[in-house]
Amino acid sequence: MFDITYIVMLVAIGIGGGVIGSIIGVGGGIIFTPILTLMGLPPTQVASTSLVAVAFTSISSVTSYARQRRIKYAIASKLAVLSIPGAVLGAYLSTMISVDYFKLFFSILLIIAVGYILLSSRMKHSIAEKKTRLNPYPLLYCCAFAAGVVSSLFGVGGGIIFVPILLILMRMKMYEAAPASQFIIMISAIAGLAIHIMLGHPHYVYALSLASGAFAGGAIGAELSAYLKERLLRILLS
Repeated sequence: MFDITYIVMLVAIGIGGGVIGSIIGVGGGIIFTPILTLMGLPPTQVASTSLVAVAFTSISSVTSYARQRRIKYAIASKLAVLSIPGAVLGAYLSTMISVDYFKLFFSILLIIAVGYILLSSRMKHSIAEKKTRLNPYPLLYCCAFAAGVVSSLFGVGGGIIFVPILLILMRMKMYEAAPASQFIIMISAIAGLAIHIMLGHPHYVYALSLASGAFAGGAIGAELSAYLKERLLRILLS
């Protein structure tokens, strides 16, 4: 039995999460996952249901970003492919984690992400000053795999890892990092979601409610991002 109030609420949350997720490149999962957890869903349903909405957000925003020619496909496609094995693993790991640990690890993940983005500007300047010639790609590729795991385990899409590493390691601007992140999220989310569906995890009524709003929100956010300043984008991400 489903409460129509929940459906309307989830559509509205989907729109808001889609807009914010598209603008800052994180896919909206950082909003969807806590809401679904508070609604009492188990970790497997939280992750998979959120991932449906994240996938719709990314598809919608990638379409808009592609039309604006803002996606750096060369690096985004490599990271997307490397995130797929992690996304598959994350879907299976979600069946093994308790609700308490799910909440704990997700909270830690968000705190770390905020720290990354707040310090990313200083870190980039420090790297530039030292003129380091270390190859960033090995670490970048390892992070892509880890982000795939996080994507399917928590249903967040992995953008809270992809955006900071693109900012820090690749020295991108938010204007560039968000579209690239959304492209990677689209691939990893679809891969992880396929496994979740095979395992019968998603709550389809809630998922489609969130997704319908997220699809619209993703397109709106992608258009708005072209008019927002770099500093504001960083504040939003933090």
